[in-house]
Amino acid sequence: MVHGGAQMKVAKLSWIVAIVVAIFPQTSLAQQNVGGRGLFYVHSARAMGKGYLNTYFHSRFFGKLGGTGESICTYWDVQGSVTINVGLSDRVELSFFPIVYQDTQEKIGNIPDDLFIRFKLLSLGNPTSSFQYGIMFNSRFPTAKKHNIIYEPYSAGKLEVGFTVLGTYLADPLYPDEAAKVHFNLGYVFHNDAGDRLTDAPDDSITNSSISSEMIYGFGLRYPFEKWDVTVELNGNMFIQKPAVTAYTRENCFYFTPGLSYKAARWMRVDFGVDFRLTPDKDETEYLFGIKRLPHQLPSSYPDWRAHMGIKLAILPTSVYRSSERDLILRKAESRRQLFEQIIREKQETEKAEQELERIKQERIKAEKELQRLRKLLEGERKKKNQPQQQEPEQ
Repeated sequence: MVHGGAQMKVAKLSWIVAIVVAIFPQTSLAQQNVGGRGLFYVHSARAMGKGYLNTYFHSRFFGKLGGTGESICTYWDVQGSVTINVGLSDRVELSFFPIVYQDTQEKIGNIPDDLFIRFKLLSLGNPTSSFQYGIMFNSRFPTAKKHNIIYEPYSAGKLEVGFTVLGTYLADPLYPDEAAKVHFNLGYVFHNDAGDRLTDAPDDSITNSSISSEMIYGFGLRYPFEKWDVTVELNGNMFIQKPAVTAYTRENCFYFTPGLSYKAARWMRVDFGVDFRLTPDKDETEYLFGIKRLPHQLPSSYPDWRAHMGIKLAILPTSVYRSSERDLILRKAESRRQLFEQIIREKQETEKAEQELERIKQERIKAEKELQRLRKLLEGERKKKNQPQQQEPEQ
């Protein structure tokens, strides 16, 4: 934690790091830095495709004055990472997400911080349908020196695992990139932290009595224009089992994130966004054993605002750099031709099924007519048999 006028240089350095992180390959957070076809937080259920490779550089920061008198200074929460997304097949993606820099509210931050690996099964719905779904498996490897960091999602420094169910609605499945998209996420995180002590305070004897776990959720919308996309996200968490009282950010939170995405080139996109916390500033941490509080001017749990900047670069296929606008349109037309062919095949199968149903219906009508004829014949035979018996007494 930074205190005093003598530490203002550290604050200035943090500001420089924030700017550098925003421009160069560093940036993001556990629930962030989606990359692929997703938004800042919310993942898409639509796959990139086989042979695709992109990188996403993301920066996020928060800063605010705190303290009194000579000890007043700016407190920062700066984070930097890079995400590498690989399309292994038309339905399978792999994502590597190392956090390169993370503020810890001390003189030196984590360089590097933790590593995240994500395995995704995507585009599992009917390709002609507006609805697509998928599932993502997450893992967090504790490569950082310090964990349980204020203003950051809870982590005890152990191997964490989880999964997230993904859903996407495409307003136009035939032209998905030119139409609005809505994404839904619901996930579970298993922190694997039973028995862990969460602080470096020498007298701290409190440990996690059980394994902490939480649900994470998100909703996102992308509305495209010619050069800019407008994005809106709602995301948050809800602890099922909270960590020990010495944990920072053990509260549930909920954020609203509006953003803009600038399509600088076919192979480059620049994202801007701002988080606004919608939940109250509730502090559930117990400051025991010399654990220091932040100045009262600062948020006590999660930041009340955060600024984002991200840069997405398409690496593969290399044809994205060489292709003209005409080639791009032809490639899109080819992919849509395949989709149209599938729609036609399904329509033909439907027509065949309808023809088969019609044939069955006609056969049923014929069978009913045959039954009626047979019934009439049987009735006629019964009448013929009964007529002589009724005439015998007259003779």
